[in-house]
Amino acid sequence: MIRHAATRRRQAGLKDRRHGRSNRAAVSGRVSAAVAAGMLLVSGRAAAAERQIRPYVGATFAGVTPPFLDVEVAAGKPHPTIGIGAVFLGELLGADIDVADVPGFLEAGDKHLVLHSRVTTICGNVVLAAPRRLTEYWLRPYLVAGGGIMRIRETTSFSVFDVSTVTPAFDVGVGAVAFVTNRAGVSWDVRRFQTLRDDDLRMRFGDGHLSFWRATMAVVIRY
Repeated sequence: MIRHAATRRRQAGLKDRRHGRSNRAAVSGRVSAAVAAGMLLVSGRAAAAERQIRPYVGATFAGVTPPFLDVEVAAGKPHPTIGIGAVFLGELLGADIDVADVPGFLEAGDKHLVLHSRVTTICGNVVLAAPRRLTEYWLRPYLVAGGGIMRIRETTSFSVFDVSTVTPAFDVGVGAVAFVTNRAGVSWDVRRFQTLRDDDLRMRFGDGHLSFWRATMAVVIRY
């Protein structure tokens, strides 16, 4: 009887171990399936995203600066700008990386108080666009909003109001894109850029911020 009881216990232990292994295998299979499904989903979304490069030209206007920064009262005047953007756009949502340069932003051209000035922006944005399936061969409007940095440089005649600083900034805007072929198109957008609080600018030039509007036209290359 003792031997039979021991045999039954060994058989029960073997069954329990086999059952445990089968449970672990089932759980592992479910986890593997979930991971595989997640990878397929991510890769499918990445493959479905539309990738674009947008070199552009445009102009800034309606600029506002802290007191005493704009000694030539030039920020509110139009200034040419050049830049490039990279866009990743799905059915509705996407992302935008935008880099722009505005030479002569604080120069009016006739007062010669500022020898050199430049404003450069680098921003990352969230893009909300009209559904692609409804606007494939028409203008596709979109909204953008995000933030980044703004670099402000100014060299004056007497070195009294010289500036070289990098400050946080945000931007918001609207635009539209249209394709004339499957790979090439054009886009237009208008954005507002504004610095956030910058203690260096505030202490030297008084309370306020630097802001401006920018209108651009871009060649769009889809790949």
